Amino acid sequence: MNKKIILFLIYCLSFISIYSQEKFTISGNLKDKADGEDLIGAAIYVTEIKGGTVANVYGFYSITLPKGTYTVTISYVGYSPVTQRINLNKDLKLNLELETTSQALEEFSVTAKKEEKNVTETSMSTNNLQMETIKKIPALFGEVDLLKTIQLLPGVQSGGEGTTGFFVRGGGSDQNLILLDEATVYSPSHLFGFFSVFNQDAIKDLDLYKGGIPARYGGRLASLLDIHMKEGNTKRFSTSGGIGLISSRLTVEGPIKKDKSSFIVSARRTYADLFLKLSSDTNINNNQLYFYDLNTKVNYQINENNRLFLSGYFGRDVFNFGSLFGMNWGNATGTLRWNHLFTNKLFSNFTYVYSNFDYNLGMNEGVAAFDWNSKIVDQNLKADFTYYLNPKNTVRFGLGTIYHTFKPGSFVSTNGIFNDFILPNKYAYEHSAYLSNQQELTSRISVHYGLRASLFQNVGTDTSYVFDTSNPEQYSVNDTITQSGGIHNSYFNLEPRLNIRYLINEHSSIKATYNRMTQYLQKADNTIASSPLSIWFPSSANVKPQLVDQVALGYFRNLKNNTYETSVELYYKKMQNTIDFRDHAELLLNRYLEGELRTGSAYSYGAEFLLKKDKGKFTGWIGYTYSQTKRTIPEINNGKSYFAPYDRTHDISVVGSYDISKKFNLSANWVFNTGQAITVPTGRYEYYGKIIPVYSDRNSERMPAFHRFDLSLTLYTKKWNEKPPRTDGKERNKFESNWNFSIYNVYMRKNASSIRFAANEDDPTKTEAKMIYFFSIIPSFSYNFKF
Repeated sequence: MNKKIILFLIYCLSFISIYSQEKFTISGNLKDKADGEDLIGAAIYVTEIKGGTVANVYGFYSITLPKGTYTVTISYVGYSPVTQRINLNKDLKLNLELETTSQALEEFSVTAKKEEKNVTETSMSTNNLQMETIKKIPALFGEVDLLKTIQLLPGVQSGGEGTTGFFVRGGGSDQNLILLDEATVYSPSHLFGFFSVFNQDAIKDLDLYKGGIPARYGGRLASLLDIHMKEGNTKRFSTSGGIGLISSRLTVEGPIKKDKSSFIVSARRTYADLFLKLSSDTNINNNQLYFYDLNTKVNYQINENNRLFLSGYFGRDVFNFGSLFGMNWGNATGTLRWNHLFTNKLFSNFTYVYSNFDYNLGMNEGVAAFDWNSKIVDQNLKADFTYYLNPKNTVRFGLGTIYHTFKPGSFVSTNGIFNDFILPNKYAYEHSAYLSNQQELTSRISVHYGLRASLFQNVGTDTSYVFDTSNPEQYSVNDTITQSGGIHNSYFNLEPRLNIRYLINEHSSIKATYNRMTQYLQKADNTIASSPLSIWFPSSANVKPQLVDQVALGYFRNLKNNTYETSVELYYKKMQNTIDFRDHAELLLNRYLEGELRTGSAYSYGAEFLLKKDKGKFTGWIGYTYSQTKRTIPEINNGKSYFAPYDRTHDISVVGSYDISKKFNLSANWVFNTGQAITVPTGRYEYYGKIIPVYSDRNSERMPAFHRFDLSLTLYTKKWNEKPPRTDGKERNKFESNWNFSIYNVYMRKNASSIRFAANEDDPTKTEAKMIYFFSIIPSFSYNFKF
């Protein structure tokens, strides 16, 4: 027989032998031993195969191996690793609870195998932040704010002084998908953008995706901010909270049935209006000025294969000036989830999500009394599956449908002096399906590839308009089309996703990503400042969905036994059907809003540098971003390219935290970025007695550069581990408290929030620029406790 044929047969028999080996599955849930919280992303490492898997967002993991004996290590940053020797001759359920490490053991715990995960994992352009890190960063008015924290990351720009608005890699604020327990949060800020709606005591952690977004997510172009609420302590009852300069918080959590079911209720409220009551002036003490948040969640472990979660968020801002005028706005979300384990390799999650954002303003008295309302409501049904095929392949697939209801505005005159003005409601379906696989091709090459299909349908009764676009300054209506129901417009898009990692060695790797994203909803807003009066509107026959193609390349390296993480990422984004508004556009209560839009293309490119330290007494990071974002819209700026209003050429963040002792922590951050791109008057002329300004090209000038230094000191007055265990074996009462003192804008930099141009008082023929700024130096304090 031919020698080559014999070798071929031997190879085939070897292949069959390998894959016909009897295989078994190790699966289970990983939790915190102290409170029963799921350990998201905990690492499972099998020494014999030099690989493993990670726990999902519910702490579940699964890995299938040939029959044999294995050394399995479970690890999570800040926790003591657990190593077990396992004789695998049948399917094994391995549920484990990990203990947090003391400061003395910390150096040991962080040497676990997955400490290099920023190097070894396939994903890039992703940041995970724990609340313990966020709480150490100096905060405006002492209010810990996760949205202001992510503004300190490379590739993320701030919306302005003290605001929570953020812009990612050249995308607009409405191009960020913000999820709270899978529910969309349409307005993530309080008090016109100065505070976020996320209460620090209710949040477990967050993941920010700037690129390489998994196929299971879609609907926005720029980023995904995935925020997870705490599940509630399944071990014992616990209370935490804080008293600050402008607000107070209180959280209660505990078991409904120990180790089976738990709850958490967390509330926050500002109390500036309570001090107004102390005034003897009725014009002052009748006013209301506050916001509040309420987070609730319960979960129930039915059995090993079934678990239910029900969570909700309710928040609102209220401004009432006596009985004369008032306005309020807020979000309400609800999420019902059912985790079901079909087999020890097939995990599923079925979800119903409700999301609502609305605002109301009005005058209650006088002949000009009115009531103005607007709302957007989503109802979302989806099913997600994860199939742990083998240690080298994890397959995810699923589908979902969102039903959007848009109520753009109704203006009702309560005394009849004005005509009522009600914009018609709009309705749409957004369907999606996806399939992806995370695969280890070799010991050095790993890929994560997938495809998402999305279908958007305008449905129901509707009124649309055909515009005459011959005059780019002002479109006129040529025709009106009335839809009586059914599906009257559709868009279908395929969105491929690809991540590749090449492992140079155990401490360094090169990664590349490509993703296409589609956005079917957009926000009518002509300022980068946060406004509760912004209107969301859908794609339609006149408004094509926005598209983006993004490619990124990165180098990742860990130094000094993983003490330091470093990365450099380069990205390029090409955007289609980019939306902007014509000069002097009318956005509120405009039934012809689509005629105010102008569309074109845009691009963004940049380089992001990060040096991060997570170990030892001193932790923090230094981030630098160089970027440029430009739009080209034929009917704006005479067809010439112009900077996006949130373009920042240079952006630097320095964040540091130092544990001086067990009692004291000192934290600081310094930020610098290029000034905002603006349009300014460059001249003026008189026309029939009126002064008419002449403006520069759109966004061709810059505001002054922005920079600020913040400082905070935390004094830990009591800690849980200060006293030794009781000799009678009973658990001591645990109490923890701290005082936080912070200074915002230490060197009193007056950063411009806007620039106003007005005639000089002494010489009206001259125009002068006047800078408007919000804050100088702001000291604050807060007292926090937990027991």
